[in-house]
Amino acid sequence: MRKPRKEPVVEAPAATTGERLSKRVMALKDCSRKEAEQYIEGGWVQVNGVVVEEPQHRVDRETITLDPNASLMELTPVTLLLNKPAGHTDGLEELTPVRAGAPARTGAPGHKAPPANARALLTPANHWEGDPADTRVLKRHFNHLEADVELETGATGLVVFTQDWRTTRKLTEDMSTMEHEFLVEVKGEVEPDALKPIAYALKDERLDLPQVKVSVNSTTPESSRLRFAIKGSHPGLIAFLCEKAGLHILGMKRIRLGRVALSDLPVGQWRYLAGWEKF
Repeated sequence: MRKPRKEPVVEAPAATTGERLSKRVMALKDCSRKEAEQYIEGGWVQVNGVVVEEPQHRVDRETITLDPNASLMELTPVTLLLNKPAGHTDGLEELTPVRAGAPARTGAPGHKAPPANARALLTPANHWEGDPADTRVLKRHFNHLEADVELETGATGLVVFTQDWRTTRKLTEDMSTMEHEFLVEVKGEVEPDALKPIAYALKDERLDLPQVKVSVNSTTPESSRLRFAIKGSHPGLIAFLCEKAGLHILGMKRIRLGRVALSDLPVGQWRYLAGWEKF
């Protein structure tokens, strides 16, 4: 079966006269209005060579074409995986609407501007070229995205945005048992014995900490890399454990969530969760 082409997302000039694009597609395809709207919202319709995803878009004498591979089976919810940069929030909060022409939001004099929201990175321009899912990028893929897995603002790594209620339920209901894997850069050389205070803290029933595995991944006199595998991770936990061992954190990256890995996804870019991937 032929793979769908990755058409660039381009804005078509908005027309104010003529008839609805959905009506034109109904005549072109000899289908119902609902089916015509699905073809359009699925990114299968072009107006003068530009993909238009709005059924209400007005057309007059423009050339309307329907992709020969058009299918009504593709209107499925998507899940996006982002490699969040350090300094961005995790996107659990929605983006604040900005009025056209409004000045950029900055902090008060003498105060830092608020951190950027990771959701702002979910744009066609930031889609990873190496995405193995080979899904066509559509405007509707950026609507109604839920984010339920927290990540520190100072950390980088995997964050998840989804339109699929099944994925949302999986990430929320299994959060206490789903394993998060982190690579943590700390200052100085670290021997395995230096991690004993962390082991003691994890055995302390008064602290009621989740299940954690920690090991030294690599070490040099300047810095060391630790691997944390945590079931039920939450912001602040790794910092708390490193403080117990007297370790100074230089950087933190979440590289895996359940069975889904960050892999080669570049910082600041996103990809689709492929059909074969499961959390």
